[in-house]
Amino acid sequence: MKYKPKDLRSEFGRFGYLEGHEYRMYNTYDVHYYASFALAMLWPKLQLSLQYDLADTIPYEDSNTRVHFFDGHRALRKVGDSVPHDLGDPWEDPYSKINSYPIHDVSEWRDLNLKFVLQVFRDFTFIGDKQYLKDMLPLCLIVMKKSLAWDKDDDGLIENSGTADQTYDSWIMTGPSAYCGSLWLASLFSVIQMLKEPENGIPEAEKSSWLEVFEKMLHKGKNSFEEKLWTGEYYRFDKSTGSHANTIMSDQLCGHWFLSQCGVDDSFVFPESKVRMSLKTIYKNNVLGFCNGEMGAVNGVNVDGSIDTHSIQSEETWTGVTYALAATMISNGLIKEGFKTAEGIYRTVYEKIGMGFETPEALIHTKKYRGIGYMRPLSIWSMLNAWNRNKAQDGHHGVSS
Repeated sequence: MKYKPKDLRSEFGRFGYLEGHEYRMYNTYDVHYYASFALAMLWPKLQLSLQYDLADTIPYEDSNTRVHFFDGHRALRKVGDSVPHDLGDPWEDPYSKINSYPIHDVSEWRDLNLKFVLQVFRDFTFIGDKQYLKDMLPLCLIVMKKSLAWDKDDDGLIENSGTADQTYDSWIMTGPSAYCGSLWLASLFSVIQMLKEPENGIPEAEKSSWLEVFEKMLHKGKNSFEEKLWTGEYYRFDKSTGSHANTIMSDQLCGHWFLSQCGVDDSFVFPESKVRMSLKTIYKNNVLGFCNGEMGAVNGVNVDGSIDTHSIQSEETWTGVTYALAATMISNGLIKEGFKTAEGIYRTVYEKIGMGFETPEALIHTKKYRGIGYMRPLSIWSMLNAWNRNKAQDGHHGVSS
C-alpha cells in the first residue's frame, strides 16, 4: 500500500498483532486499549502507526450484512463514523475486510469510540506530536458526536443498552454503568483538553462550539455519575434492577486509570477521596477477599463478599484488568496494595501454571483459564509508567523503561 510522503507508515510500516492464540483478530481495539502501553512506551511510532490504520477505517462503511451469534440480530458488518472492533481475521483479508468479530453488532458498543479518543490523548501527552493531534482530533470529534446519542435521558452520561455492549462481551450492562461511565467522562475530559491545545487544526468557531457542548456534558455527567452510581464506598456496576447492579467491579475506574497514566489532574472528574475509597473497597473485596489474595482481582464481587456469578465474566479474573488496577493503585499512592494485587497474577501465571510466555486473558478460581497468549496483560507496562511518574513527583528517578 502506498502512503503519502509524510505518513509515518511510509517509514515504520504497519503493526498488527492477534488478540490471542484462540481469538484470531488483528488489533482488537477494545483489548488493545489496555495493551497499548507496551507500544506507547517501547515503540511509540508503532502505536501511532496502528492508530493511523484505525483512523482510516472510521469513515468506512461495509454494506454487507450478517447475523450475529449472540442474539441473531442482522446488521451491517461495519457502520460508518465508528471505531471498528478489529482489523480483520488472517483467514480473510485483514485491513480490508475488518470487523471479523461475529458475536455482537459492535457499531453499538459503548467503549470502542471512547477508547480511540483516550488513546489519541494519551499518545499526544506521551509523544507531543502536533501533526498526529491535527490528524486525529477531527476523527475524535466524529466518534464523540456519534457517542452523544447514547445519552438517552440528557443526564450527561451515556447509557448501556441492556446487552453486553462493551469489552465484557457476556456481562450485560444496563443504563449508566461504572465501566462505560468512567470511560465516557474520561473521554469528555480528554477531548476538551485536546480542543484547548494551541494549533490543533480545528477552526476557532468550530472549536468554541464543541467546547461548549462537551464542557456542559462533562459537568452534567460527572454529577450524574456521583448521584446514580456512588454508594459511599465504590461505584456500583450499573443501574439495572437486579441484585447484580450493586456488584463491586474491579474495572470500575477504567477511565480514571487511563487519565492517571497521562499525568493529568482529573480530580475535577474523579474526586481523589472517592477514587481512593473505591480502590480500597476493591482491594478488600476483589483482591484480599478472593482466593486469599493470591490470584489478583476477581472481576465482580457481591456486597456480601461472595463472587458475582451472574455472568461467566463476572466470576473470572482478567489478568490485564488486574495489572491496570494495580497501576491505578500505584498512581493513587496505594503502592503496597498495587504490588500485592499484581503479585497474585504473577505468582499464579508464572510460578503455578507455567504460562508466563502465553499469559491467558482469564483465570477462573476453579483451576481453569481461558484465552492464552492474550493482548490485555500487556497493561502491565502501565504499572511501570505509574511507578516512574510517582518517583518523578517525589524527586527521585524511576525505573528506566
